[in-house]
Amino acid sequence: MKAAIIGGGVIGGGWAARFLLNGWDVSVFDPDPEAERKIGEVLANARRALPALYDRALPAEGTLRFADEIADAVASADWIQESVPERLDIKHRVLGELDHHAPPGAIIASSTSGFKPSELTAEGARCIVAHPFNPVYLLPLIELVGDAQTCGLAQATLREVGFYPLHIRKEIDAHIADRFLEAVWREALWLVKDGIATTEEIDEAIRMGFGLRWAQMGLFETYRVAGGEAGMKHFMAQFGPCLSFPWTKLMDVPEFTDELVDLIAGQSDAQSGHLSIRELERLRDDNLVGIMRALKHSGSGAGGVVTAHEAKLAQAGMPVTLDRQIPQGWTDYNGHMNETHYLEAGSKATDRFMEMVGADAAYVAGGLSYFTVENHVRYLAEAHAGDRLRAETRLLDGEGKKLHLFHTLMRGDGDVVATVESLLLHVDLETRKSCLPSEAVQRALAEITKAQAGLPVPEGAGRVGR
Repeated sequence: MKAAIIGGGVIGGGWAARFLLNGWDVSVFDPDPEAERKIGEVLANARRALPALYDRALPAEGTLRFADEIADAVASADWIQESVPERLDIKHRVLGELDHHAPPGAIIASSTSGFKPSELTAEGARCIVAHPFNPVYLLPLIELVGDAQTCGLAQATLREVGFYPLHIRKEIDAHIADRFLEAVWREALWLVKDGIATTEEIDEAIRMGFGLRWAQMGLFETYRVAGGEAGMKHFMAQFGPCLSFPWTKLMDVPEFTDELVDLIAGQSDAQSGHLSIRELERLRDDNLVGIMRALKHSGSGAGGVVTAHEAKLAQAGMPVTLDRQIPQGWTDYNGHMNETHYLEAGSKATDRFMEMVGADAAYVAGGLSYFTVENHVRYLAEAHAGDRLRAETRLLDGEGKKLHLFHTLMRGDGDVVATVESLLLHVDLETRKSCLPSEAVQRALAEITKAQAGLPVPEGAGRVGR
């Protein structure tokens, strides 16, 4: 599959990274002589962050090239993403050229945050809106607006690269999400202008309070909980009358005087000026990865999207039980992978092995599982954030109630960094006592035992169950 990215700024670079790291070939057109450098920096951040969301390896990275002409960039493309500046005259010119040169079956989409599809296509070019959120390589939401059939095809493609496409049923200026952001932005400008709060205090109010709730529940579900046992109707009855109070200035915009611009810029510099933009981006990405990985455990919000995409990542033909990138959050004050996470990696390898033999989520839901009795970890070499971590698993004993596994953890270069030896017992979850696994699981274990029968005992094995 091939994606053509027209416009290589922050948003275009994010699109390029998302497609590229999901195995697509990507061609970029941008007349800016700095485009290749800028996209390279965005891509470096994406390589650091996106794989850290997953416990399975992303596909092999596609090929990135830069084209000198739009026609060259879109040749044989399956998806064409326009991310040029938000000026309708520029978009009409570029979309017209894209429509002229694009393959007939290619989807042409615009990243516009405000224009409606009817405005973009007013001069005859075909196009839908696919509005992303920064950083495009991490945040899953894409607002889709336009022809229903084309948007349907676009949804399937976007899900394949880990997005959450939201098809907006009626076109409207600024779509959905940016209308909320615009309202919050207007109120924030008034609070600064009137001397009520600084930029830092407003940011703290968001990130220390409702921002954390919105990440998992959104707006209406948050307010449903606020209504207590009586639910949303009670909340509306309690707080609905407040909407008539003159609390906000959402319909008015403060005049953008030089004084207001200087005030906000000065406060922003005082708040964050000690960090470069790239440092802020990396901090943002690390925090997003941590939040989204936490949401994976419950399947809430963006975490559910990552889990669904992860399930589709190919594992066929790979003799491994773990293949992932080490996230920044797994490192410690020594600058290398912390001891705790070697055991976590071994635990995830065990979970994957259980899935392979049929002791998966459905099996556990049916009342049977394995409980860990003992682990032994050997730390053999350093591993660092960004390293690829793979686990190969040897079944030492799978007879009866016992499951004895030996995981060899390796960096992408093949060097062994640790081994995790685990002893588990099969358990009936209702009685919480050991029992024999199902016949299907026993057969799967017997097949693996037979396949590994000729292998030598791994060096270092035999530390558990003695």
